[in-house]
Amino acid sequence: MRVQVNGTSLYVDVEGTALEPDGYAMRDKPTLLLLHGGPGHDHSIFKPAYGRLADLAQIVYVDQRGNGRSQDSDPATWNLDQWADDVRALCDALGIVKPIVLGWSFGGAVAMNYASRHPDHPAKLILQSTVARWDVDRIVEGFRAEAGEEAATAAKAFLTEGSPETFAAFGRLCAPAYSPDPNFPSESDIQAMARMVPNPELTMSFMSTARFDLTARLARVQCPALVMAGARDPITPLSTAEEIVDGLPDARLEVFDRSGHFIPDTEGDRFFPLLRSFITG
Repeated sequence: MRVQVNGTSLYVDVEGTALEPDGYAMRDKPTLLLLHGGPGHDHSIFKPAYGRLADLAQIVYVDQRGNGRSQDSDPATWNLDQWADDVRALCDALGIVKPIVLGWSFGGAVAMNYASRHPDHPAKLILQSTVARWDVDRIVEGFRAEAGEEAATAAKAFLTEGSPETFAAFGRLCAPAYSPDPNFPSESDIQAMARMVPNPELTMSFMSTARFDLTARLARVQCPALVMAGARDPITPLSTAEEIVDGLPDARLEVFDRSGHFIPDTEGDRFFPLLRSFITG
């Protein structure tokens, strides 16, 4: 379905029920709102894996402004403050109260900014493989550690120039380092990327100009947060997760030693039980 939010139309999908039969009554389930990465990607990266949580929560998937199947919008509105305010407005439009908001990668930055701008709104945050401060040199070092000098050079060029040529080189030399799994990308990973509706203009523009720093805002967040990080993630290195935990008033860090950016692929047997425990805890 499509929902009008702050002057644009966002594509939204829902999995699971908000009310569950429980004897003589209907029991409320929490809402889990999923914010995808990118930017320039869409909600399909979460499917079908996160659907296993629909027995615990009603899952709301959204293609954020300028992304995926959402309406074309003014590039001037493609910024972290607007994306954050869209989360609040989307919940208001759908009647969602006290959501649990999970942000993966870029979506995690949106989630943190939303929770700092609307601190009384979320019930909980789940921050997966994300950053509160964009530091090009730190990211370049991450790719150097995981994939060598050629990948580090390609990352530096893309993150400072953002041209189609540097984007292509980044995809060729850096994308394979997102996961240390020797089988990455698997057939299911390839299928997931094929299902996505990309916006490369948004990806190139944001990644080459992003210089945000949300660390000073983290103290405003009032809800509990679960921060999940892969020890071998080059794009959101472990130090970024530690920085987030240090800045949040109520946060716990879970480190996945065998994972890069795609924790559910490599350590899903630990990742999803942790999510389930945090949602219900």
